[in-house]
Amino acid sequence: MLLDVVVRLDEPIVDDTDTYGHVHVGGGGQAANVAAWVVELGGTARVVSKRAEDAAGRLLADELQRRGVDLAGPFAAGSTGAVVSIATSDGRRTMLSDRGISPQLSEHELDPAWFAGCEWLHVAGYSLTRSPLREAALAAVGHARDAGAQISLDVSSTTAARAAGLDVFRRACEALGASIAFATEDERDVVGKLGIDTWVVKRGARGCAVENGSARVEHAAVPVDVVDATGAGDAFAAGYLLRGPELALNAAARCVATMGAMP
Repeated sequence: MLLDVVVRLDEPIVDDTDTYGHVHVGGGGQAANVAAWVVELGGTARVVSKRAEDAAGRLLADELQRRGVDLAGPFAAGSTGAVVSIATSDGRRTMLSDRGISPQLSEHELDPAWFAGCEWLHVAGYSLTRSPLREAALAAVGHARDAGAQISLDVSSTTAARAAGLDVFRRACEALGASIAFATEDERDVVGKLGIDTWVVKRGARGCAVENGSARVEHAAVPVDVVDATGAGDAFAAGYLLRGPELALNAAARCVATMGAMP
């Protein structure tokens, strides 16, 4: 759970003076975004996360609970993370991230009851880049499998994967035993196939491609005027896990048509 500050620029940034645009502040973080979209699209969702009891943390918790997302995880001293997403009129976005207390979740803090009734455990690649969160994510997979869940992975970020060390990151991804992996073309090329059967490749305005073994099926994007691409991949993953590529592409189109990562 992170605080999202989305800045949509009206013009290129100019050094040492003002640059004008539009700002949206709200809930964010990959896991929280996916959960919010799952609920919006008719499913149920829970976010497992370490949480700070600061003002931003309380704001995020209130927003997610209003959206119908269940929250689980320990509280601790520290600060809630934030992401500043700078969006340009051509649909591109750059994110400046401070993950706050989130990476401090450890495996001994998990409660197996949090995973009861789970159908899919969706793991953000960000969770596999640092200890102790990496070990907590792998332990969560064990609890979820015990509850009968399948595992999905979003590679999340080439920068984060490289910063963690590609070999370390790849081993952690493989240890998940995911049924499905979501990635952009760049992310998939960087990490490789990882022994995962089904890859859902997010291609932005070109839609997506679903790859299974030697089979590849491409799906066109839903035409839309792009306002802000922040969170579009998370909306896409939520729709795909619920009902496949058609709902995924419609959810992504809804997301990019407005500012902010959540519905």
